[in-house]
Amino acid sequence: MACAHVDDPGLQPPNPSQAVYREDCTQCFDSIDDPSGLNVCLSCFNGGCTGERDHAGLHYKRTQHPLVLNIKRTRKTIQRDEPPPKISKLAIAAETEEDRYDTATTVTCYTCGEKDVDKSSGNLQAVVGGVMTALTFSRKEEVKAWEQEYTPCEHTLCLVQQPPNQLKAQDLSKCSMCDLQENLWLCLECGNLGCGRSQFGGTGGNSHGLAHADSTQHGVTVKLGSITADGSADVFCYQCNDERIDPELAAHLAHWGINIAEREKTEKSLIELQIEQNLKWDFSMTSVDGHESKPVFGAGFTGLKNLGNSCYLSSALQCLFSLPEFQQRYLRQHEKPPLVDSPAEDLETQMRKIGDGLLSGRYSVPDPDITPHSDSPHPHYQKGLAPAMLKHLIGRGHEEFSTMRQQDAFELLLHLFKLISISKDTAIFGNPVDSFRFAIEQRLQCLSCKRVRYKTDEQDNISVPVPARRVKTPNPPSELAAEAGVRDEPEFERVTLKECLDIFTGEEKVELNCPACESKEGFTKRSMFQTFPQNLAVNARRFELVNWVPTKLNIPVEVDDQPFDMGVYLSPGLQQGEELLPEDAPTNKPVAFVPDAEALNQLLGMGFPEPRCKKALQATGNAGSENALNWLLAHLDDPDIDLPLDATTGAADSNDDPEKIAQLGDMGIEHARARKALRETGGDVMRAIDWVFSHPDDMGISDEPTPSNQDTNSTGSVPGSRELPAPFQLQSIICHKGASVHTGHYVAFIRKQVPGSTEPHWVLFNDEKVVEAADAEEMKQFAYVYFFSRVGF
Repeated sequence: MACAHVDDPGLQPPNPSQAVYREDCTQCFDSIDDPSGLNVCLSCFNGGCTGERDHAGLHYKRTQHPLVLNIKRTRKTIQRDEPPPKISKLAIAAETEEDRYDTATTVTCYTCGEKDVDKSSGNLQAVVGGVMTALTFSRKEEVKAWEQEYTPCEHTLCLVQQPPNQLKAQDLSKCSMCDLQENLWLCLECGNLGCGRSQFGGTGGNSHGLAHADSTQHGVTVKLGSITADGSADVFCYQCNDERIDPELAAHLAHWGINIAEREKTEKSLIELQIEQNLKWDFSMTSVDGHESKPVFGAGFTGLKNLGNSCYLSSALQCLFSLPEFQQRYLRQHEKPPLVDSPAEDLETQMRKIGDGLLSGRYSVPDPDITPHSDSPHPHYQKGLAPAMLKHLIGRGHEEFSTMRQQDAFELLLHLFKLISISKDTAIFGNPVDSFRFAIEQRLQCLSCKRVRYKTDEQDNISVPVPARRVKTPNPPSELAAEAGVRDEPEFERVTLKECLDIFTGEEKVELNCPACESKEGFTKRSMFQTFPQNLAVNARRFELVNWVPTKLNIPVEVDDQPFDMGVYLSPGLQQGEELLPEDAPTNKPVAFVPDAEALNQLLGMGFPEPRCKKALQATGNAGSENALNWLLAHLDDPDIDLPLDATTGAADSNDDPEKIAQLGDMGIEHARARKALRETGGDVMRAIDWVFSHPDDMGISDEPTPSNQDTNSTGSVPGSRELPAPFQLQSIICHKGASVHTGHYVAFIRKQVPGSTEPHWVLFNDEKVVEAADAEEMKQFAYVYFFSRVGF
């Protein structure tokens, strides 16, 4: 009996805006490579596994969508040992899916019970064809994310070219100052041809293009080998020190006798080189005796594929899911997935999916498609899981995390904390981020009258400064130290974690006027722990400004594996005999902000634009140039960083957008706090969320006047514990290679009980490679984020 559902008029091929989930299940990591394949719903294009979990069957029970397309893929046999073909041109035909796999498809109707429906009947032929030719969800998101929005600058828009001359062919063949014939950059102002910087992959460069720009102050250059006939090319502005777009590139090249229509791309672009570099950054995979590190398999030892600059996400996820709180929250193997319309678009579903993928051990097996080296005593690495759906959800609506560019792993960690905390499911199932929450108590004391004020802030991390003390006679850095930091940098004196914590909790002087005695001598400020969390995330700040660009420093920090007591950093609170400062008088009038003149001049002297300097001083409460500088370095990528400063701290209800307030309300943020957050962030919803979490004591702007006797700083019990002793032990670290957190490569080192061992070992999670760590002790010194857990509590 023929299936009647094939003639349903609602059965239509996917349109370009629809996501097609035909790679892996939306609720687990079973995929089209499994023996029973994947069922793609032909009504909504959800992908469901067909094995023991049978999420495809569950999808049918919940939606009653009758028809599915089963896709099974098997790897073709490929001889891996033969040498690759010689590369003669840059443009090489990419290996297609048909070259690597055999794919079989069948149509099944759940309602009729027919398991092999004729694919040419009814509307099936067009629908099946549309599913198989549509971009998969992961590829579609990848393409969208790589669409970087480079912009022109004043130097490209206002480019003034010197009198034209026809460049001779030999003038375009090599650098004007050396014999290099590749990586050549043409100055669009005067026609000089200079070699670029040395690039990843062996491409030479003596920086003669940069030398020319420094000597002439010419800014705009174009990489000759990157020019294509359709008008695209690498354009770099040395004045901005950034990649740009030249809207008149064809005309500017024609000025020097270069016909863009005749050009052919012969070299990789800067973005191609960066992608290749980030994918090929590698940590040592050999032990101290030179042997290949031993891969580890089983529950809790599953790797994650690099989706293209996604190692920052993988390393953070590995560290979080090594903690009991995240394991208990999201590993729910015996529960049905949440009932939602679109599992791929639901954070709770995707966090459970990643928890099952990383912790169950189902996917932590050697990749059967790869044969180990003949001289290796170990099986090869695993295939790794592709967290494409979770990456899309985490980055959705975020200016940076929605791209395929490398990002800061610590910023990603904090963003993920916020998304989890505002999720509607947190109230039902609990919030694992609570294990990171604690209270910091800030104490201010007037230097004149000695009165004090205490303020409590709730936090889920600390960022500690690492003092940079250069040695007088630098020794050659070790290979690992050099790779972890910046080349040609002098070595630094070793620092202990205790010293970093002492600085973080130490006293500093701030310029404030006393409301009690009206003294202008200032205050001492000290921040200490009012409570301790169960898990403590510590970001080690190892940066300095080099030509106004934050540059990473390879300063070694000594951190012991053994527990240490944090009790010395517990605040004693208000002491007997201390007199409190009076509270500021309440007012509903806007208060004009006046930046501290000395701090403003110091920041301007560093080369920062005035709007940025004023904004930083306002954000840090005029607490000095150092605090403002740290804020600036953390907010350089804010979209409104160069907008003029709002001169008041309140008023102006132009940002009271009811839709935005409602959007924040859906995330659990009260109306009054939403209003205040939107006003403080210029109406930007994502920044408003950040503001709410960084100002937990601010109750916002109410429509009703606040009674003068109301304690607006009272939020009930604070998170964490004051119980002593407070021993903390290092559990995991995120390490980084590269000169900037926005380039290079991230990995995670985690202390785990490996199979066959009675003691915890350091395990390296390097994308899909999971091995017993060979260099953990040294790399601990150069970690970017440390995760400590309270033990014996």
